[in-house]
Amino acid sequence: MKILITGASSGLGAELARQYATKDNELILLARREKKLFTLRQELSEKCKNIDIVVADVTLFEELQAKIELIGEVDMVILNAGISVGHSEEITPFKEFKKLYDVNVLSNHAILEVLLPKFKAQRSGKIVFISSLASLFSMPSSKAYSSSKRALNAYAEAIRYKYKPDGIKVINILPGFIKSELTAKNSFKMPFLLSTQEGVKRIKKAIENDKRIYAFPLRFYLIIKLLNLLPHFLREKIVHSFS
Repeated sequence: MKILITGASSGLGAELARQYATKDNELILLARREKKLFTLRQELSEKCKNIDIVVADVTLFEELQAKIELIGEVDMVILNAGISVGHSEEITPFKEFKKLYDVNVLSNHAILEVLLPKFKAQRSGKIVFISSLASLFSMPSSKAYSSSKRALNAYAEAIRYKYKPDGIKVINILPGFIKSELTAKNSFKMPFLLSTQEGVKRIKKAIENDKRIYAFPLRFYLIIKLLNLLPHFLREKIVHSFS
């Protein structure tokens, strides 16, 4: 299987590469940090059928699309690239807000604009979005990140409906807190925090089982679902109690 992984230089992306590095798989690792990509390829080269690296800033859309075009056909893309601006109840500066949306939402569309016609021609393909449980409940301190991931959920849903008749599978992963460079920015205690290895192991299993939507850890997901069932005034009281 030929797999493209974005945001592959560290965190979930690098661990996804490690867990997919087998003699049956060809990996294409895309990220901005060239040195980290080369180091990862060196680490995994003997375990994997083939590893190519693509050095690209996913916010430079035209350049990104040109590089994706050169890749040719792939069997699966894991759209893992994502950033956070940290947690703050203050208004997020527009420049930071835009960059977050460029990475977390628009870069995925830029990539899929190139790949979807190829998947359609193949009559097969698997698209994996890495969203977040934060997309299901928005705290004042995470308005930028949560809203970007909620937008990603809506986009993934629409892509699934549109391309299912073409044999294209769409999987949306909604993790809770997993150890990574992204969560390392958080100064608060993170409930149900998973190790990178365990988190990616669960993601990989969900992908293999073709889960349309996979939200985890289950206890954290159920707590969020319960909060969303409460009346608005009660949710507001709970949110303000944590602010």
